[in-house]
Amino acid sequence: MPEAVLVAALRTPIGTAFKGSLRDTTAYDLADRVVTAVAEGLDPDLVDDLVLAESHYGGGVIARHAAVTAGLPQVPGLALNRHCAAGLAAVSTAAASVRAGMDRLVLAGGVNSASTAPKLSFLGRERWVPPSHPDRPDAPNLDMSVTVGWNTAVREGLTRAEMDAWALRSHRNAVRALDEGRFKHETVPVDTPHGPFEADEHPRRDTTAEKLAALKPLHPEIEGFSITAGNACGANDAAAAVAVADERLGLPALARVRSWASVALDPAETGLTPVGAIPKALERSGMSLSDVDLFEINEAFASVPLAAIRRLGLDPDTVNVNGSGCSLGHPVAATGTRMVVTLVHELRRRGGGVGVASMCAGGGMGSALVLEVPTP
Repeated sequence: MPEAVLVAALRTPIGTAFKGSLRDTTAYDLADRVVTAVAEGLDPDLVDDLVLAESHYGGGVIARHAAVTAGLPQVPGLALNRHCAAGLAAVSTAAASVRAGMDRLVLAGGVNSASTAPKLSFLGRERWVPPSHPDRPDAPNLDMSVTVGWNTAVREGLTRAEMDAWALRSHRNAVRALDEGRFKHETVPVDTPHGPFEADEHPRRDTTAEKLAALKPLHPEIEGFSITAGNACGANDAAAAVAVADERLGLPALARVRSWASVALDPAETGLTPVGAIPKALERSGMSLSDVDLFEINEAFASVPLAAIRRLGLDPDTVNVNGSGCSLGHPVAATGTRMVVTLVHELRRRGGGVGVASMCAGGGMGSALVLEVPTP
């Protein structure tokens, strides 16, 4: 069975939705930019497919649009959705096709433009959002602050102070990464109607513990509710992509995709799904938690990585070392691939190692992907 390796891994900077630099840049524009960048230098005749995750963008196949724009008219496109974990699913789908010997080189990633997403209607309703699961009082399908953030905090006994502290850490890690230039090899600038956009804009340099503590809970009517805008992810715009190749092509490899896994729980336990997905993915690669150097566990809410750290016994210093959803933001369909891109480049900066990207996803789903960056 051929091995699947990543030979390119890039992303756009992440914008703050509705008021940020990408507010007038569509998902098509973002996908076109990152796919063109990832395909640069690759032999077009080797590219067999393009898989792009997209979410709440009204249907269509953004991947095909990006393939044509990138000068790859012979490459078909596939639209893929697994809610928040769609970007991870795109990478694993590409790796599966390569490892099965069906494709030689597949571009994969995800794109999200919350700012420009169309407003959907259904049965005459003016604004409709596709539900992730049947609605329930304990797991409302249109309110993840309860279904994911609060339920996870309650089940794990996490306090508001613990979640705020993690959110503050997230911002500090992201700002440090920006200041140290850790993202310079993974980001490609985007030309926007407002000028060039070159760096993540969502992390807050001025965030303090006092400011986070002063934020009102999102549901003050629920006794003890501890989820705020500060310990939750942002609404964001971005795109990310990788090139997944058959190792036998001999292309210079950045990392090897070792394994992946997806799980599901009752929707009320969505935020705990990384706890099951991470060991399952590692077992498939013949590794254990002790073999992992770095984890990316998406901060849809601060309670999600905190719960995984507690239940799996992880060293917090190995988790989200460059920030995550609370600071960088969560451009939904792009986040999974963004985490893979950041893991690859951070592990390369450190001289190699094993990384795991994991996240929960709407409806009670969760995914994890294991990759390995070779030591020089």
